[in-house]
Amino acid sequence: MNIYKRLGIRTVINGNATLTRLGGSIMPPEVVAAMAEASKNFVDIIELQKRVGEEIAKLTQNEAAYVSCGAAAALTLSTAACITGLDATKREKLPRLDDSMKSEVIVHRHGRVGYDFAVRQAGVTFVEIGNENGTHPDELENAITEKTAAIFYFANPGREHLWVPYEKAIAIAKKHGVPFIVDAAAQLPPPENLWRFTHMGADLALFSGGKGLQGPQSSGLIVGKKSLIEAIAFNGPPNPFIGRGMKVGKEEMVGLLAAVEWYLNQDYKEVQQSYEDQVTYYTEAFKDIQGVTVHRSFPSEAGQPMPRTEIQFDPEQLNITRDEILQHLQTGDPAIDIAGAGANGVLINGQTLMPGEVEIIAHRLKDILGNTE
Repeated sequence: MNIYKRLGIRTVINGNATLTRLGGSIMPPEVVAAMAEASKNFVDIIELQKRVGEEIAKLTQNEAAYVSCGAAAALTLSTAACITGLDATKREKLPRLDDSMKSEVIVHRHGRVGYDFAVRQAGVTFVEIGNENGTHPDELENAITEKTAAIFYFANPGREHLWVPYEKAIAIAKKHGVPFIVDAAAQLPPPENLWRFTHMGADLALFSGGKGLQGPQSSGLIVGKKSLIEAIAFNGPPNPFIGRGMKVGKEEMVGLLAAVEWYLNQDYKEVQQSYEDQVTYYTEAFKDIQGVTVHRSFPSEAGQPMPRTEIQFDPEQLNITRDEILQHLQTGDPAIDIAGAGANGVLINGQTLMPGEVEIIAHRLKDILGNTE
């Protein structure tokens, strides 16, 4: 019997996004097989972490790499590394910082995200720059002091026009010897982001392992400067300090390596075309239904360069509201989770749909609207 049926848990068709609350992504067979193989032996975890990092660094054209326990742990460990380096005395003090330790991180006020608590978890305070009208490079430079541990950018192409441009900010960071870190957790696709930020000069770039890479949901990837990667490992598990609770298993390490290999072997243009084909399918499926209009929405919710299908419903013509439609989808069999769009629309994300699920969503929507063929 399926494990979820045995536990009484309904499975979900995820047409929303690579959301943690829905389990991230579906791992390809190659990743599952690698994790199963890794589970069969004991190994030296520190040695495995180092070797896996070396292999991922080669694949992603980076100096070094580290597998973390999700992207949030990557934020905490990267911050810790900027504070402590390889100083054991400082490591033991985290997250209680004393006057001898760097204790500030610079962020754009309009660039903050709900997950940035993971940075503050290391004990630092945020110094915010800019506003909704933009940020001048002088604001960034003037915010840097002897207490600055790092500059963090939370990547999202939809907001970056309000920030100091990457190249200019990186130049300022290098001028003052301050690490520049890009949280690009959801910024795959495109695959070249795995090296784009670091090739621009960023010291570290962070990614979720369980989103676009379709690796283990509890994994994250840090790529960048070898010295900082070494400091991250210094603060990370199995060492009994701030990163101890961010343990990464041998299965996740090997699984993420397999996921990176798998991801970089995909035909990116072909995958993108499959998303475009989904938009075309929904456009055709609903073209003759009064009160329903279909649009191509671009980019995605995280600013990724991929299309989604936006469907708008006229509640007066259809005699049903958008929220009622979502409720029917979520409580039906199978359960379907898609995002809302405005007051009367929904968004369907092809990145997380499995074969046949595009058609299931269309049929269910027609059924709810009373237009089953």
